[in-house]
Amino acid sequence: MKHTDTALILIGYQNDFFSPSGILHSAIEKTESLYCVLANTLNLITQLEQTPVPIVATPIALSKDYHELYADPVGVLKAIKEAKAFQKGEWGSATIAALTGFGERIDYLHGKHGFNAFANTYLGQYLNAKAIKNVIIAGAVTSICVESTARAAAEQGFNVYILSDCTAARTVIEQEFYCQQIFPIYAQVIDHRNLLALLQFANL
Repeated sequence: MKHTDTALILIGYQNDFFSPSGILHSAIEKTESLYCVLANTLNLITQLEQTPVPIVATPIALSKDYHELYADPVGVLKAIKEAKAFQKGEWGSATIAALTGFGERIDYLHGKHGFNAFANTYLGQYLNAKAIKNVIIAGAVTSICVESTARAAAEQGFNVYILSDCTAARTVIEQEFYCQQIFPIYAQVIDHRNLLALLQFANL
């Protein structure tokens, strides 16, 4: 793992999830660690800010009529539609202020309409153009968008690292289950401090 062949993918750092008044904030507040997840993520980005590591965010944004979703969405997508979350151009779909403070250091790839950050975006092309081999994934929700994106990355041949302390699930049990039982099937689970140490050692 080197700075030059590793990228950080940020998922769901938008007001509807991470801001206290966000429509879906309570869906992941149950973990009681959401603020720690954000603090850890900001520390990670700060440490990577002066390195060549690409940092890319893949926000979800949907039209007000939700025509991007199939006719009768179920589960999470149904809940998003019924709650009128992540509407394009509205406050809820906007990136949280803590991330916009990093300015152009974070690249934004738009077009995400569902769980997988590779679908309807140029994420794959973006990573391949930069000769990326390793992807680090942070964000929400662990069992949904994080899992879907991580699995897609593994299927496309990337080495996947999922940050246990920079991902947020709906419950503590869900977070532990995915980090201990699901992700190790195709990815490496690591906390952000050990990840930074690994990167530093690799680039000495």
